[in-house]
Amino acid sequence: MANFVLVAGAWLGAWAWDDVVPELRAAGHGAHPLTLSGLAEKRGVPAGQQTHVHDIVAEVERLDLGDVILVGHSYSGIPAGQAAERIGDRLSRVVFVDANVPFDGESFVSAWPEGRPAVEASIAEHGGFWAPLTAADCAGQGLTDEQIARVVGGSTPHPGASLTEPAVLERPLSELPATYVKCLLDGDEPSPDVAKLLTSEHWRLETMDTGHWPMFSEPRRLARLLLAQPSH
Repeated sequence: MANFVLVAGAWLGAWAWDDVVPELRAAGHGAHPLTLSGLAEKRGVPAGQQTHVHDIVAEVERLDLGDVILVGHSYSGIPAGQAAERIGDRLSRVVFVDANVPFDGESFVSAWPEGRPAVEASIAEHGGFWAPLTAADCAGQGLTDEQIARVVGGSTPHPGASLTEPAVLERPLSELPATYVKCLLDGDEPSPDVAKLLTSEHWRLETMDTGHWPMFSEPRRLARLLLAQPSH
């Protein structure tokens, strides 16, 4: 039995996995969606990036999980990639779903230079938070109007410090057993940094013909993909 620890991206909480969790549990596995500090029901809790890394590690330890398949979506690939090396032998695999990945000493905004000015301006304008998603942000991503309304309606402002604080890695990310899931409506190819990681013998690439939020647009297909992941 695997234990899936599911961490959604910026603005979202554990609720984002509501359509994926039943599929994983029906297949006989553990499924543990996690809300990071400062988001959704944890709104108001101060949080930087290392807070989010700690959130993930602490949840794995609190539940005493083994055979962990740690799933990080979008922004949350950055804390998930750091947490993956910190949970040691508990980790079976880390899955990055259309995600950013951590690089030692780099932050979300430094690794995303084309978007950095807009993100930093939003943080400055919104009291230290990245303004939540709008319907326009979700256009062209394979979501129905109802799904867009659900995503936007559930989004909360994202703690700005988590986007500007640098990642801390003890060893190369390429050494972790990992799968990268590229959602093709959000770009045909992984970023150059991810493409380099995919040359590692420990990494594999999967694709989904959907947009950036597959837990909403294609939850069953995403669940099937997660269930097909190899262990060590």
